[in-house]
Amino acid sequence: MKLLRPTLLSLACLLASPALTASDLPSLGDSSSSIVSPQQEHQLGRAWLSMLRGQIAQLSDPILKDFVESSVYRLAETSQLQDRRLEFILLDSPQLNAFAAPGGIIGVNGGLFLNARSEAEYASVMAHELAHLSQRHFARGIEAQQRMQIPMMAAMLAGIVAAAAGAGDAGIAAIASTQAAAIQESRRFSRQNEQEADRIGIINLQKAGYDPRAMPSMFERLMRQYRYDSKPPEFLMTHPVTESRIADTRNRAELYPSGGSNNSLQYQLIRSRVALQYETTPGMTAKRFRAVLDEHPNSEPGRYGLALAQIKGGQLDEARSNLQQLLSKSPNELIYNLSMVDLDLVAERLSDAQARLKTLNGRYPGNYPVRQAQVELLLKQNKAKEAEKVLNQLVSDRPNDPDIWYQVAEVRGLDGNIIGLHQARGEFFALVGDYDQAIEQLDLAKRKASVNNFPLASRIDARQQEFIEEQREVKKMMR
Repeated sequence: MKLLRPTLLSLACLLASPALTASDLPSLGDSSSSIVSPQQEHQLGRAWLSMLRGQIAQLSDPILKDFVESSVYRLAETSQLQDRRLEFILLDSPQLNAFAAPGGIIGVNGGLFLNARSEAEYASVMAHELAHLSQRHFARGIEAQQRMQIPMMAAMLAGIVAAAAGAGDAGIAAIASTQAAAIQESRRFSRQNEQEADRIGIINLQKAGYDPRAMPSMFERLMRQYRYDSKPPEFLMTHPVTESRIADTRNRAELYPSGGSNNSLQYQLIRSRVALQYETTPGMTAKRFRAVLDEHPNSEPGRYGLALAQIKGGQLDEARSNLQQLLSKSPNELIYNLSMVDLDLVAERLSDAQARLKTLNGRYPGNYPVRQAQVELLLKQNKAKEAEKVLNQLVSDRPNDPDIWYQVAEVRGLDGNIIGLHQARGEFFALVGDYDQAIEQLDLAKRKASVNNFPLASRIDARQQEFIEEQREVKKMMR
C-alpha cells in the first residue's frame, strides 16, 4: 500500500497563508473563524482522519503511542494552541515525516524517530506542527483565498485519501480538479507559513524545557544528509530546508539562554523499539545493536534493542539476561518492565508476568501500556471475561482508538458476547471511516437485542442513528 505523497501530507503547507508577527497572532475569534469555524475544522479533521485510518498502515505499539501522545500533550501545555482536542495517527513508514491537519490531527511517521537523534530534535518537529494548528493555518489559508469554500477543502482531503489508498495520480487529479488554481496561489505563502511555525515552535520548545537549538541543528543535519538525494524524505518535501531557514531558526534560538533538556533515556529506548520495526530480520537488528555495545558497552538503548531483537528471534534466555542487566540498573523503568512482561508471555512464564504486572498496576494506575499488557496476560490465561473488563476501562479512557475497539470485538467474541461483538465492530468501522459497515454491525446487534432486551436495543438504535447522521454530514462535506 502506498503512503501519502510527500507534497500532500502536510496540509498546513498546502493551505498556507501569509505570516504574521508574534504580536499579530490570530485568535479563535478572528476573521478566519467566520469562514471556517474551529468546530468546522474539528469535524472536518475527524472525518479526514477516519478515512486516513481506513487506508494507511499504522503502528499500534502501545508504548510508542503513549510516548507520542504524552510528549505532544506536554508541548501543547506550553503552546499557543487553544483547542487541545488532539487526535493522533502513527503511520507505519520508515520515511521521515510528521504533519498536522485541521481540527487537531497530529500524524507521525515511524521514520521520524529514526532521523531525530534526540528528544529535543523530535520535540522541535512536533512543536513546529503544533504551531501550524495554534495559528490555524488551515482556516487562514481559506481566508486568504475566500473563494475556496469548505466543500472544496473537503474534496481536496478526499483526493489526499485517494492518493494514500494507492490511487496515485487519480488522487492528484481529484485535488487538481477541485481547486488547482487556488492551490497554486496559496503556495506563494508556504515559506512564510513555515517561518511562522518555526518561530512559534522555538518559543514553545523553550517554554517546555527543551533546548531550542535542537531545531536548527536538526534542520542543518538533514540538509547535509539529503542534499544530493534525487528523492528526499517526505518531511523535506513538505517542509523545505534552506540555508536561510537554518540561519533564521539558529538566530532565533540564540535569543534564549543555553540549557534545557536535549535528550532522555526514554526517547532513546523508543528509538530502539522503532528501529526493530524496520530492520529486515531480527538477526540483522541484533547484529547492529551488538555493534553499538561493542563501541559503548554501557549503552542502555543498545542493550535494550538487542534484547528486543533476541525476543523476536526466539533467543529468550539471552534476552532475559540483557533485560535483567537493565532492570538491575533501573528497576523502576517502565519500558524495561513491560518488555520483561512481553518476554514472560512469550516464554509462557505467566505467573512471573502476573506478579510483575501487579506491581506495575500499583505503581502506574490507569497506564495505557500496562493495561494493554494486562489484557494480553488475561487472554493467555483464557480469561476472556476479565480481559473484557480491562478493555472496557481502556475504551472509557480512549474512546476514539480503533486499536482498542478492534480488540474489544475480538474479546467479546471469545466470551460469547455476540451483541457486544457487533457493537464494538460498529465503533471500530466508524473510526476507520466505513460507516456502511458500522451501521450494518449495529443493525445486527439491534436485531439480536430486540429479542429479549428492549432497553439495550433502544440504546443501540440511538447509536446507529448517530452513525447515520455522521455519515450524512461527511457526505455533505465531501460534496
